[in-house]
Amino acid sequence: MPIDRRTLLRDAAAVFASAATPAFAARPAAQRSYPQTLARRLSAIDAAVRRGPYRADWSSLENYREPAWFRAAKFGIFVHWGVYSVPAYGNEWYSRNMYIKGSDAYRHHVATYGPQTTFGYKDFIPRFTADKFDAAAWIDLFVRAGARYVVPVAEHCDGFPMYDSELTPWCAAKMGPKRDIVGALARAAAARGLRFGVSSHRAEHWWWYDGGLEFPSDVSDPRYSGLYGPAEPMTLPADRKTTVSEPNPSHLERWLPPSKDFLDDWLARSGEVIAKYHPDFVYFDWWINQSAFEPYLKRIAAYYYNMAARHGRGAVLTYKMEAFPPGAAVLDIERGKLDALRLRPWQSDTSVSIKSWGYVDHDSYRSAESLLGDLVDVVSKNGNLLLNVGPKADGTIPSQAVSVLLQIGEWLKVNGEAIYDTTPWLLYGEGPSDTGTGEKKEVTNRVYSPADIRFTTRGNALYAIGLAYANDGKVLIKTLYRGTPYLKQPVGQVRLLGSPKPVAWSQTADGLSATLPDRVKLPYVLRLETA
Repeated sequence: MPIDRRTLLRDAAAVFASAATPAFAARPAAQRSYPQTLARRLSAIDAAVRRGPYRADWSSLENYREPAWFRAAKFGIFVHWGVYSVPAYGNEWYSRNMYIKGSDAYRHHVATYGPQTTFGYKDFIPRFTADKFDAAAWIDLFVRAGARYVVPVAEHCDGFPMYDSELTPWCAAKMGPKRDIVGALARAAAARGLRFGVSSHRAEHWWWYDGGLEFPSDVSDPRYSGLYGPAEPMTLPADRKTTVSEPNPSHLERWLPPSKDFLDDWLARSGEVIAKYHPDFVYFDWWINQSAFEPYLKRIAAYYYNMAARHGRGAVLTYKMEAFPPGAAVLDIERGKLDALRLRPWQSDTSVSIKSWGYVDHDSYRSAESLLGDLVDVVSKNGNLLLNVGPKADGTIPSQAVSVLLQIGEWLKVNGEAIYDTTPWLLYGEGPSDTGTGEKKEVTNRVYSPADIRFTTRGNALYAIGLAYANDGKVLIKTLYRGTPYLKQPVGQVRLLGSPKPVAWSQTADGLSATLPDRVKLPYVLRLETA
């Protein structure tokens, strides 16, 4: 017989009511000081906001300007790593999907580990030992890949922070690896001169484990409330979407809003990460688009910007969809791009792996060629690319991902002058390929046409980057025809980066035509200078 959800909630509420600790916090026996710690964190946030220069309102926050380091960096590494890398099945939403009765993850879990009453998500934590994790080795790989910043997930939707949290014992510093993973990466990044960021997916935790209250499972056990949280319904019952592994943003307006207690906890955890690690970059996942988050977003943004100003750091805070006004933070587009040049800097984030952001067995991987095409296209439109890797549970990065990263790094050694420290040209490019615009619109391993050209500028140089090679080595850049209004003077020099051989070229009424002296597989860069 299925357990009645309302009965479970009523019984759980009775237990929680006896302790002055919300369901999403650490259980009282493990951490009796939670209310005091929460109050202290919230007080510190509001005190920093009062001290300025930014206030917790949109008119003040729209005075924000993106720092020079972000405009120059162009390429960063995202890292999705957590307890979900232990089952390594399906995708990084396993912790939710294993409690969605009838789903593939549910069936796999029961067949592999037994029922959720005897083996729940919490039982993966002791197996998450991270025994081969080497922060310095990770950062060395990212440097070799050509990245200028690194952004590990500080807390995913599963509610298990990868840092040393004062607000919960359910974190990597106290369970599983028993290491402050975020802290280790922050120190290693600083040692190699990389900018450091953190991402928070905590917002979704409000409803993350709600499926576990629909049948007997450990989610209903108050002893584990510190991990599983409130497990509130995603949407009103008539619109419930229990089997989805990724949300549809069009349903946002019908999703049930989080409580004040949960929002206070979200704000305190966000402030805790900022205070502990002084990140150059903060990434919030999509569910902050709920209207209930708006006053809290104003507070955390003002706090973060003020803290960064106090420490002399250029801060980047990203948002998805329409959570912030365009001028108050940096737009991020997940697995998607823009189809036009944007005047304000923005970011696209995607992953080397195709099926999952976190590591899963039997995943597929992007090619270096396609990812470099994405990087070039994004940079030509005034954006940055944040490229994700998902390490295995032991802390090793899959060999397929390593190979792709190193290929990207080798390309950037030769062609990086057309990427780093560049600014957009008057036009982002030309060619027939439609890259689309918006979230989840990317084409995996897209094949570009030899007619697809992208432009960047740096100093007196204009870079024309070809996204595909023609079999005869010929290039025609139609925008750069003789007398084009986009150039003050005719082209006087053309050089293929990475090649000492001269390029045969001419500028006619049809465009700038050239013949590449070397055959290339990856995107190629022509450096142009006017006479």
